[in-house]
Amino acid sequence: MNAMNPETIAGSPKRETEVSLPIGYIDNEGRVHRTVTLRKMTGREEAILADRRNQRNGGRLVTELLHSCIVRLGELPKNGTRPISAMYSADRNFLLLKLRSLTFGPELEAAYTCPTCGEALRVTEDLDELPMRSMGDGSSPEEISVELEDGYVDKEGNVHTALILRLPTGDDEEAVAPQMRQNASLGKNALLARCIKSMGDMPRYRLDAMGSKILAELTMTDRRLIDRALNSAAPGIDLVREIECAGCGNVFKTTLDMSHFLALE
Repeated sequence: MNAMNPETIAGSPKRETEVSLPIGYIDNEGRVHRTVTLRKMTGREEAILADRRNQRNGGRLVTELLHSCIVRLGELPKNGTRPISAMYSADRNFLLLKLRSLTFGPELEAAYTCPTCGEALRVTEDLDELPMRSMGDGSSPEEISVELEDGYVDKEGNVHTALILRLPTGDDEEAVAPQMRQNASLGKNALLARCIKSMGDMPRYRLDAMGSKILAELTMTDRRLIDRALNSAAPGIDLVREIECAGCGNVFKTTLDMSHFLALE
């Protein structure tokens, strides 16, 4: 069956849209595929969302949902979920936002709580207006370098402050889903541990052996530095929102509320 024209057909809303990924999928030959055609979610995707097996693994759920709704990924034939799992999380999150906007519209009702006065705030977010950072043409994903303030102290007493991370992928999301379900903080540690490329001059075998224990032993100061580095340097849609409290006038930053992001009602 031929793909439907992405433009409006006979007065009906468009069923497909073409978008450009912030980073792009890199195939085995080193080619970067950035153009993606998405179609609206249907009853097929409702079944994917309701499948208990997918609900137990958020990363797997995203993979199945995107694989089902991607009509074309660059010049690749549609052949299994492997390219979707191997995509950078920044691209997967971008596609989720575009898929939600295409299917339900760009308006998203979000709820926030003022940290100063406790006021409950209702905000209508426009998903199409969220700022985005893209890689330049021909660029490859950069490593994220963080100079830690306190650093990681190894068993010999050496302090390691130079941290280099790679960007997380769908594979990482799927792998840490069990930890994420049990405890969001432990899940985050597991995710970042998979993305550590180097920590000072610690040997690779020790990094692999320590895993998420390294992240657990970092101070809150250093963990905040990591968050800020990822938020400011990584490509993709900026999910950090600046909200003004109607009650006390306080302006605070928080992450986009996605509690009802894929609600089907």
